[in-house]
Amino acid sequence: MTNCKPLLTPLPSKYPTDPHLQLPFPQSELFRQLAGSLQYLTATRPDIAFAVNKLCQHMHNPLLIHFQLLKRILCYLQGTLHHGLFLPKTNLLLSAYSDWVGDQLDRKSTTGYCLLLHTALLAWSVKKQTTIARSSTEEEYHSMAATAADIMWTRRLCEDFQILLPPTVLYCDNVSAMSIACNPIFHARTKHIEIDHHFIRDCIQAKHITVHHVSTLDQLADIFTKSLSSARLLVLRNKLLVLPTISLRDGDKAMASTNIPAPQHLLSPASDGNG
Repeated sequence: MTNCKPLLTPLPSKYPTDPHLQLPFPQSELFRQLAGSLQYLTATRPDIAFAVNKLCQHMHNPLLIHFQLLKRILCYLQGTLHHGLFLPKTNLLLSAYSDWVGDQLDRKSTTGYCLLLHTALLAWSVKKQTTIARSSTEEEYHSMAATAADIMWTRRLCEDFQILLPPTVLYCDNVSAMSIACNPIFHARTKHIEIDHHFIRDCIQAKHITVHHVSTLDQLADIFTKSLSSARLLVLRNKLLVLPTISLRDGDKAMASTNIPAPQHLLSPASDGNG
């Protein structure tokens, strides 16, 4: 793979998912070794987190198509060898984005979210949910609850260092899920949702978290939940500051740390953001 042709995306926009139409991959140990190595790489390359998570779900019974997609990730990395996660000096303004994507096979969705300290990517997660939700609103609500748990952990860590943060803005692109999160009254349509997912309501009432709507175009968490086109991937990758290190040498690094603008919706949150 040293001389492989670089590709623009870690996964194609569409690929076969029906396991009954694919051949098994005979070297399952090789598949697990390669997938495990890529899992370590996601610690500094969030742009491949979704692709690696998707393929690692087939560790127990990999198919030939899954191994071919693992090699595709290597081809993508070949074209982005000099990319890394840039952490500039920023203000202590914590924000987060949450999103989800469904699965056609088992109907269990994948939650993806990220936490930013102003413009610097601080934490991110791609995780498959263990339960099946009844609607897209419930899926998004589960994702928001998972994000809220990580937000509160980060806020408490900052408190240990005597750093007081303003309320954390959680951006979501589902208005119905936002309404459920901001409504302190339990009604019939939410009784089936597990109690631990209502944790976000307490965070909002305690003013630790505020929920704002964000358009789909500005949803940074899309990179953790979808297989994107090359143009869309490039936009989100740059917004998360996964940049080529060769362009950030010497004085350029100092310039970048001061000239990276914050997203517009961070500077002026939507007026109707609280549902």
